[in-house]
Amino acid sequence: MKKYPQTPDGRHFIVNGRKWRSTDPTIPEPLRQQLVNVLMKARSDVGTAKRKDDEALEKDARSRVNDAKIALGERGEKWWEPYTDAGLRQRIACTIRTLLRGRDADKSICPSEAARCIGKDETWRDLMPTVREVAVELAKEDVLKITRGEEVLVPEELGKGAVRLRRGEGGRLRGR
Repeated sequence: MKKYPQTPDGRHFIVNGRKWRSTDPTIPEPLRQQLVNVLMKARSDVGTAKRKDDEALEKDARSRVNDAKIALGERGEKWWEPYTDAGLRQRIACTIRTLLRGRDADKSICPSEAARCIGKDETWRDLMPTVREVAVELAKEDVLKITRGEEVLVPEELGKGAVRLRRGEGGRLRGR
């Protein structure tokens, strides 16, 4: 990977005199790589859609690029500043969608993976209630299913205990 000069605070890098926001450095490496893989696939799909002159496919691919860049901290609210509630929820939702896109359709993610992408060090545990709330919202939109074992849970009746997040039937997670 090509290295570009960074600003002294490490929050941006410079390409051809233009400043770009750096990826949140607190994202654990395996999760960061998963997010980057989805981003690169989505970017490739934008080019494919343009060559095919397929506006719907291009719109979908650009949406996936945006989700991945927000999940990485490269867009949306600045990762080095405190989040507003809306900004935090946006990053959580984008992170969940991006992680799900990076898995096979029959695989799941743990809500803690999304929290670890956003929470710094030990603070990710403090994000878990909000991650679960956002997951419930996404489940109501049929973006994902919340499961415990093989049982699909009713979002409003989630209760306590470990859960997993799987792709929903709504088709809003196209692309891989």
